[in-house]
Amino acid sequence: MITVKEVSNKHELKQFVKFPFQIYKDNPYWVPPIIKDELNGFDKDKNPSFLTAEVHFLLAYRQGEIVGRIAAIINWTEVNDQQLKKMRFGWFDVIDDLTVTKALLAEVERIGKQHDLTYIEGPVGFSNLDKVGVLTEGFDVLGTMITNYNHAYYKTHLEQLGYAVEKSFQESNFSFSDVDPKIFAKADKLIKKRYGLKTLTFKTTKEVMVYADRMFDLFNEAYKQLPTFVAINDVQKAYFKEKYISLINPEYIVFVEDSKQKLIAFAIVMPSFSSALQKANGKLWPTGIFHLLKAKKSSKDVIFYLIGIHPEYQNKGVTAVIFSKYYDVFKAKGIERCIRTPELDDNIAIHQIWKHFNPKIHKRRCTYRKEIA
Repeated sequence: MITVKEVSNKHELKQFVKFPFQIYKDNPYWVPPIIKDELNGFDKDKNPSFLTAEVHFLLAYRQGEIVGRIAAIINWTEVNDQQLKKMRFGWFDVIDDLTVTKALLAEVERIGKQHDLTYIEGPVGFSNLDKVGVLTEGFDVLGTMITNYNHAYYKTHLEQLGYAVEKSFQESNFSFSDVDPKIFAKADKLIKKRYGLKTLTFKTTKEVMVYADRMFDLFNEAYKQLPTFVAINDVQKAYFKEKYISLINPEYIVFVEDSKQKLIAFAIVMPSFSSALQKANGKLWPTGIFHLLKAKKSSKDVIFYLIGIHPEYQNKGVTAVIFSKYYDVFKAKGIERCIRTPELDDNIAIHQIWKHFNPKIHKRRCTYRKEIA
């Protein structure tokens, strides 16, 4: 018999965070999180997402042993402002037993019904900057720190329980040696001259922070047309600045301003921490921090984390300005491979950005939806 219980104390929350370490033990493709960071992200006093989200952390037990976990999430900004009666679920991990998945999702549905919500979608997080989707292809490819990994049976479980694909995503990579600078070098000069644009690059994190709020404002503007996008508020900006920007090499951030010093584009690239996180195995100390610092300095793989372009400048060649700058940085760093984070299959504009780089799709993932009866 499966029993589902809501997490009610710090010990159980730590069990929630550590459960994936059990089912992915010795899996060469899973990238473990830092346990302390996960716990901080689930702390209502530290993560401002909880100001607008209601979250229930659920654990499934069989004969006293934890066999699954899930977070039931209501994003009240989405529900009240966008009038989307959606019950979210995320941080979903289970053993290969359909009765466990059924019990966890039944509790998510019960909570949704309690709040008069009409459908469930997941896996998603609190906001658009959290991990998304069930992996459906690419189980034999190393993951990244900003994506989920899961066993192949997750998809089967969801479909057997009547869930259907809601959104589909693709991830790809390309070899830096395949990048021909002539494709965008000439366009870089023409676009800058035509629109009076200037690139901003940085040597220190402190320099980046001066522009960080403007970057998040542009992020909200650039992505607002995407379905179910929830804007980042001022409190979340401060949180994400502290959480993410310190991890990024300043030289991997490129901003573009127009002639009036208005920020019209940005791109954020991160060094790959995947192998370092595997070595750390959830702990910064005593050696994990050194693996991460080494990766930050010398990783030959980079991840294109975010690109945002103001709607007025989309489809005007601004990406050539961004990539021209990155080409010089990557060449000096000896970068070998560029990895793209999940992008919606129907986001044609973003796919057009990469068409000249000979990208290879290596992973696919989906969110799943079911109406609440």
